Formats: sequence, C-alpha cells, structure tokens
Amino acid sequence: MARLLVHVEGQTEESFVNEVLRDYLVAGGYYSVGARIVGNARQRFGIRPWPLVKRDIVNHLREDPDCISTTMVDYYGLPEAWPGRTRSMSLTRIGEKARCVQDALLYEVISQMGGGFNARRFVPFVVMHEFEGLLFSDCAAFSRAIYRPDLEVSLREIRERFTTPEEINDSALTAPSKRIKQLVPSYQKPLLGVLAVLEIGLLRIRKECPHFDGWLNQLESRVG
Repeated sequence: MARLLVHVEGQTEESFVNEVLRDYLVAGGYYSVGARIVGNARQRFGIRPWPLVKRDIVNHLREDPDCISTTMVDYYGLPEAWPGRTRSMSLTRIGEKARCVQDALLYEVISQMGGGFNARRFVPFVVMHEFEGLLFSDCAAFSRAIYRPDLEVSLREIRERFTTPEEINDSALTAPSKRIKQLVPSYQKPLLGVLAVLEIGLLRIRKECPHFDGWLNQLESRVG
C-alpha cells in the first residue's frame, strides 16, 4: 500500500489534508496520508521560493523511495519566479494555466531526481485559483458552516457569475478569499475553511470543481 505526502502552502491546506483528505484517501487504498508545509512556511506570509520547496519535495522522494508526493498550493499569489507561473499568465483557460505550472513543476522534479525516477511518484497540483474557491461549490452549506446563513444569497450571486468555482478570479480585489472577507471581515481561514469543506463534502466539491476532481483521480489511480 502506498504512502502519500502532500506538500501544502499553509495551515489551511494542512488542516484540510489531515482532517478531510486523509480518511478519504486511506479508505481508497493509501496506507497513510500526511501533510507538510513546504519550505517552513509557518514563519512567513505566503509560499516560499521554489528552490526551497523543490528541495523539500526532492529530499522526501529520496528519503522514502516507496512514497508518492503531491503539492497543494494556490495559483493566486504564487510567486512569478515559480516554474511556469509567468508563462501561464498569457493563457486564458484555467485548465491551461494550471497545466502550464504543473508540467513545469514535474519537469523540475524529474530533472533533479535523475534517471530511473518513476515520474508517477510525483503529482503536482495547483489550486485554481485559491482554496476558498472550492467553498463556493455549495453556497448554502458554506454559509451554514461559517455561521452566516444570511449570506447564502450573496455567496450564490458570486458563484453564479462563473462556470465553476475554480474560475473565480485571482486579483487582489476579486480572489475568492478577498470576496469572502468583504462579506465576513472576521473570516478565519484555517478554522472556517475546513469546517466549510466538512459541511459541503468532498463529493460535492469534486462535482463542481473539475480541476480538483482530476487531482483526486490521479491520486486514486496511483493505488488502483
């Protein structure tokens, strides 16, 4: 049975993996599932430079040759120095943007690992555009989870402007977390974000968010 380590951006994603994703994937065949904040990101705001993150990923892959590694980082706010990030900005479709970055990350890790590395052991994933976008998969459940059922209509109005929650865009004013903060200034991302996922359910999120669903499909296929 495979072991999975998810290299995450911050405490919200760490909690999501440990409190939601772990049981789901263990039930699907993984021996263990854990999260590691990349590059010691607890010490600063935002994600660390790619060389530090790559070092974490490569070290883990080398130290545990039977493991599978993946990433869970937000496209919004991803430093332009990360592989593929600048090139992706010229693309229009979210799937193309995500693949541009993910393919570049995969290439970097394969190159660092050298010949003989099984590329199926690394599954790069970039959340489009941000973790909070996933919460718009069910606005009624989201509003209940953050103890503001009165905001269901406002959240739904945001959601209905986009084909999928993953398309809610990524500027300093219109990223999903920014929109939520405008409605709920006291929104606490690590706590309420995970509570919202638990209320919404992974199956609903998978149905509404095809890029996220594709990531879980890849992870599930590694233990099929």
